Amino acid sequence: MSSKKDNIITSDNYYMGLALALAKENHGLTKENPSVGCVLVKNNQIISTGVTSVNGRPHAEYNAVKNCIVSPNGSTAYITMEPCTHKGKTNPCSSLLIKSKVKKVIFSVTDIDHRTSKQAHKILKNKGIFVKKGILKKEIDDFYSSYKFNRKYKLPYVTGKIACSKDNYIKSKKLKYISDEASLNVGHLLRYKNDGILVSYKTLNDDNPKLDCRLNGLEKNSPKIFIIDKNLKIKNYSYVINSINRRNTYIFYNSAKIGKIKYLKKKNVKLIKLPVGNNNQLNLLDVLKIIYKKKIYNLLVEGGRSLTRSFLNQYLFNQFYLFKSDNFLKSTGSISISDILIKLDKNFKSKKVLDTYTNKDKIIRFI
Repeated sequence: MSSKKDNIITSDNYYMGLALALAKENHGLTKENPSVGCVLVKNNQIISTGVTSVNGRPHAEYNAVKNCIVSPNGSTAYITMEPCTHKGKTNPCSSLLIKSKVKKVIFSVTDIDHRTSKQAHKILKNKGIFVKKGILKKEIDDFYSSYKFNRKYKLPYVTGKIACSKDNYIKSKKLKYISDEASLNVGHLLRYKNDGILVSYKTLNDDNPKLDCRLNGLEKNSPKIFIIDKNLKIKNYSYVINSINRRNTYIFYNSAKIGKIKYLKKKNVKLIKLPVGNNNQLNLLDVLKIIYKKKIYNLLVEGGRSLTRSFLNQYLFNQFYLFKSDNFLKSTGSISISDILIKLDKNFKSKKVLDTYTNKDKIIRFI
């Protein structure tokens, strides 16, 4: 027989799990702010929910209070992260919870933002509110890994992605796509969940990709485009160059003919000149620092073999998605990435095969 205490713990886990599910909905879409989930419970009934809005404001607590079907007076707030205590563009969420006469605040993890970190507990408690923390801490800590990385290193959280055949080729002499439709949709979802996308000019010249999100209803959330092209060898007919009016596109380069520079500027491409290092290549860490200053907090690298290898060699990926087709290309395949697959296993501590339930491809996440 379970005790009353066991039931309370189970209840806390349940509602915090719901708050985490809410936070996951807008993960990657809240700019510099973390995506937070909030569930308000009163008399064992959920009276409202909230999640950090797209672009980061309003915060989850504000949305939850605003959406209440009854008064939040006497309710319990389950929040994935410590509520903010500083006044920025909006009033502090801690003050809102106090004003709303919430009885209990249960949050999972503390905010690493120095303006708020570990302050909410004291402020709320001084106002007579019961405060508890640490529910689902491990799972929610993992969820906020990208936010914590941004804040600590002032760099974008970098996700790598590459697709290959069962025999490790990334290009087919006959097929346009190696992956099946379900894998392609997951790839578009990754674009949707990232602020920016980085490729090399080689990928653009070989494949002429659109680099957008083409999932129905999510097209407006296509990422900003960043291109590494040391000598501006990108072809003039490239799709991303000729659709520039719809999206911001940046090219990192070192030197080029004046005519090409003028052409790209006329196309509204933003050129960023950088020096080369001892290896005669652009410094990838410098590239990432500049991208972060452009307010890109989650970056997807859809590189070919060369760019992916460079990022792996410099340990610049935070996570990686490998899309492995069920098909063998054999003699129709070109560009093997067998060495990259070995490097992935060495660079990352763990990997997990994701199940989309609809495809034969394997999608492997390295973390």
